[in-house]
Order: sequence, then structure tokens, then C-alpha cells
Amino acid sequence: MRKISGWSLIRLYTILIYVFMFAPILVVVVLSFNPEQFGSFPMRGFSLRWFVKLAQNQTILIAFKNSIILGSFTAVVSTAFGILASLAFVRYNFPGKNTLNTLLLAPIMIPEVILGVALLLFIRWLQQPKSFALLVIGHVVLTLPYVLLIVQARLGGIKKEYEEAAQSLGANPFQAFKEVTLPLLTPAIMAGMLFSFTISFDDITATLFWATAQNQTVPVKIFGMLRNSISPEINALGTVMIVLTVATPLLAGYLSRKFSKGT
Repeated sequence: MRKISGWSLIRLYTILIYVFMFAPILVVVVLSFNPEQFGSFPMRGFSLRWFVKLAQNQTILIAFKNSIILGSFTAVVSTAFGILASLAFVRYNFPGKNTLNTLLLAPIMIPEVILGVALLLFIRWLQQPKSFALLVIGHVVLTLPYVLLIVQARLGGIKKEYEEAAQSLGANPFQAFKEVTLPLLTPAIMAGMLFSFTISFDDITATLFWATAQNQTVPVKIFGMLRNSISPEINALGTVMIVLTVATPLLAGYLSRKFSKGT
């Protein structure tokens, strides 16, 4: 009898882990095309019935609108602050630089539940009501570390001598950055912006603490639907969320490689 090697067991264990992780997602996607009210295998046909009902659900459409607007604002603000902070940390030396950089990256290491409760208590301490602006600030805190890591990694590979050469030819510092550094930095900016949008769009843990009844996002709405009842529309909504969540980072990677080749 052939002896099973240790690497074979590791491969088998890895495959089982992936099956355990992704099988529920596959089931949700498959059941979203089930024509019947209750899921069963094998399915009796193929239907887009629940996607049509989902498109007619005004509550879900409003939640999608809130998520897209929130994700867009978060991506723009996080990317803008991320670019400025990365330039400061990579190109300049000033007192407390490492400490400030660590503080800005700290949210990536802190559980979202703690961040959610901390910002909620801080809002209460300021005696400010929940609002969309505060929700954007909270999401910026969550996504800014990712933008910083991506942009700093790219900026570290762009030599400062390129800008100095442009300035020696008559360009001012802003023109040198705009014409030389910014095009080289574009892949990281695009990737950071799309990743920020994805994280904001998909977040639920911290958003549960910050969202108001008028600013509920899609993940929060899904959580509420699951608490009340299990509807086939949830499967359709889950499929749409899965597609968006997977497609956006893939688009970020594609654009990053495309811009990198172009520069």
C-alpha cells in the first residue's frame, strides 16, 4: 500500500478549507436562480424571477444608492488624504513621522467592532447626532490605511531624481509632480481608490454602529432582512454583492497593470 506523504495531507487539508469557505457562497449564487420560493436540490428550472423582484424593491434600490454614494465619497477622500500623507512620509523628514504613520495605519490592525464602538462613543461625547458625514469619516478611517500602503509602496520606487531633473529643465515643483510623478503614481492611485470603494461598499460590522435609518447600506439591509425572514431575494442580492465585491478588486488589478505598462 502506497504511503501518503505529508505534503499530500497538507494539499488535501487546504482543498477542504477552500471547499468549506466557498461552498456556501456557491450555494447562494445557485439558489438565486431558483424559480421556487424555497430552495431545494435539484432545482426545478432556471429563473431570473428574484433578480426582477430585487430590481423592483425600492428599499433595496435606496440602500444600493446609499452604498454607492458612500463608497464613492470614501474612495475620493481616502485617496486624496492618502496621496498627500504618502508624499509627506516618503519624501520628507519631520519630527514624529514614524509615530504619525503608525497611527494612520493602526485601524487596519484594530477589530472593526472596537473602531465602531469607539467612534460612536466619541460622537456621543461631542453631542453630535449620527449623519452621513460622520459615516463617511468612519469609512475613511477604515480605508485610509490601505491607500497609504499601496501608494507608499509605489512612491518608494519612484526616484526623486526624476522630479529634480524636470525642475532643472525649468519646471516648478508642482509641474514636476504633475508631469512626472503623478503619471507614474497613477496605477497605485487607481488601485487604492477601487479598494477603498470595495471595502466601504462591503463593510457591515462598523457600519451597524454608525448608520442611521436613512443611510442604511446594502450589507446592513441584508443583515436586517435575515433577522426578519429568509427571502429568495436575499440570495439574488447576495449574488449581486459577490459579483461587485470580486469584480472591483479585479478591475483595480487590471487597471494597475495596464497603467504600469503604459508608463
